[in-house]
Amino acid sequence: MKNNLITIAVGGLIVASAFQSCKPKSTSQAVTGDAASKVYVAPGKYDEMYNFVSGGFSGQLSVYGLPSGRLLRVIPVFAVDPEKGWGYSEETKPMLNTSHGIMQWDDLHHVQLSKTNGDADGRWVFVNGNNTPRVARVDLKTFRTAEIIELPNSSGNHSSPFLTENTEYVVAGTRFSGPSDNANGDVPISSYKQNFKGYLSFISIGKEDGKMDLAFQIECPGVNFDLSRAGKGVSHGWFFFSCYNTEQANTLLEVNASQNDKDYVMAVNWKKAEEYIKAGKGKKMSVKYAHNTYSDITHSATSEMKTEVLVLDSKEFTDLCYMMPCPKSPHGCDVDPTGEYIVGSGKLAATLPVFSFTKMQKAIADKSFDGIYDGINVLKYESVLHGEVKKPGLGPLHTEFDAKGNAYTSFFVSSEIVKWNVKDLTVLDRVPTFYSVGHLCVAGGDSRNPIGKYLIAYNKITKDRYLPTGPELSQSAQLFDISGDKMQMILDFPTIGEPHYGQMIMADKISKNQVKIFKIEENKNPYVTKGEGESKVVREGNKVHVYMTAIRSHFSPDNIEGIKLGDEVYFHVTNLEQDWDVPHGFAIKGSTNAELLIMPGETSTLKWVPDRVGIVPMYCTDFCSALHQEMSGYVRVSPATSKVPLQFSLGTNIPKVITAEVTK
Repeated sequence: MKNNLITIAVGGLIVASAFQSCKPKSTSQAVTGDAASKVYVAPGKYDEMYNFVSGGFSGQLSVYGLPSGRLLRVIPVFAVDPEKGWGYSEETKPMLNTSHGIMQWDDLHHVQLSKTNGDADGRWVFVNGNNTPRVARVDLKTFRTAEIIELPNSSGNHSSPFLTENTEYVVAGTRFSGPSDNANGDVPISSYKQNFKGYLSFISIGKEDGKMDLAFQIECPGVNFDLSRAGKGVSHGWFFFSCYNTEQANTLLEVNASQNDKDYVMAVNWKKAEEYIKAGKGKKMSVKYAHNTYSDITHSATSEMKTEVLVLDSKEFTDLCYMMPCPKSPHGCDVDPTGEYIVGSGKLAATLPVFSFTKMQKAIADKSFDGIYDGINVLKYESVLHGEVKKPGLGPLHTEFDAKGNAYTSFFVSSEIVKWNVKDLTVLDRVPTFYSVGHLCVAGGDSRNPIGKYLIAYNKITKDRYLPTGPELSQSAQLFDISGDKMQMILDFPTIGEPHYGQMIMADKISKNQVKIFKIEENKNPYVTKGEGESKVVREGNKVHVYMTAIRSHFSPDNIEGIKLGDEVYFHVTNLEQDWDVPHGFAIKGSTNAELLIMPGETSTLKWVPDRVGIVPMYCTDFCSALHQEMSGYVRVSPATSKVPLQFSLGTNIPKVITAEVTK
């Protein structure tokens, strides 16, 4: 224990030393040469690429243009968003349903673009919820979350969502092991080694519609699964997961999960798993998880609670999983464009091992094993190793690749990006980051045909980079030009939440397919109002349904009377516009939830429970025309015992003769 604590203390000094050594003396040191011209995008011109960036603990996904670093959009995924009414409107509430009930936040870590033949195809982007294990699919025609699936048997969701090269599966490995959902979880935590298991989830993806389905899970030893990458090319059909805490410790993991000199990268033959499932070898397990989908036809979400999953036990199928020893506490395990090389990043190691898929196959055929770990064969390190990158830096985390046979690895402790050649393992270049880089992203860097050109470092600390903003400073991404032999930093830009990971894609793969409007005639929302002549207000007991339309620059109806205390009022607002980029907003004074933002041709519903008698204004929140300020109306709320009849109007009572009721 004493030696370990000394190691940690020394590590801390290394961190502090590295941090100080990388600190620039002035911002003039940060960029050189023609950096500005490389990132300048003239007004009216489009960026070259989209950059999808995780929002970390914000639970959202942000979209930037590159190379400018312009923030284009924040897409609500796992967290409520009052700007867009996400999680507040009646239509979107089901998207946040889980087995725990409505979950209004999460910790979005990783981003993965859908692929065809190993290259990003621009159809969908998948993201994970690390806290309450979920995977979401965002449709890139609409930039909206289309589907969220919860993961049973998982106590966390970090090694997710990583995709096979034709988007056959998205996988999710549990970060924290634990008893399975159908086991008695009321066990001593100290019984970790006996009762805790890890589960890998394989979610199948519909080839045409992208629809997700939890195809099967693999029960594995109780370790922490950190990250993952699918094989590609020669290694298609395999997945690789980094595993730490192979000590299976359950306390003070910073020490006790760092005992072993080597942990593992676990190789999983998912094609073999498919064979076993097809042969009926999977066992059904009782679980409970939510599967939520959003329809662009009904403009509403549905939530289904599912109760069963197929599970394969890794102990029962010895040709399903193999352990490859990896120094020490591996984080990233990244696969090069050919699929031949797998880079393990032992974040507490001073070397970078590169494994060979061909050697791995030979080692399996030769039974070149070095023991068994909890029922899984361990391959001999020397039998699977292509080689080690010697003294590349301190704290290797993640690696991506360019189209020239080079790899780029982020080093958290020494705060730098290191470029090295994949075949001969020589270090070619290194540049500092400011500071403490986590993930990095090369354009197409996880694909079979990387674009290269740009690299982004997603940094954990940003001291001295931006104007100070109190105790918390802005999160940071740094853009590098990697088109030449030497890397050149060309831009800092702030991000939201924690920019954990991101991916880049050429803009034209997405921009040409954008949905501009939803056609009114195709709107199947049960509360749609397809014209002002259909607008109405209907009482059903204490529920009042307002079938309302919005068009520049008024609502129909815009005056409503006869609402009583105790009523639940549902404003079903249909945006009649059929013009791109003309959404309308809807808000009502005193509403305790949020407002709506309704796209052209869409219907959305806001629930409102008035809490007092009076006249309550309602208005459009999204500036829509020169008469946007006039786009408003009133709701009259009367006492519960009132005899005021339910009535509504548009343009018929201005001016109106003062009635006896008003004058009394």
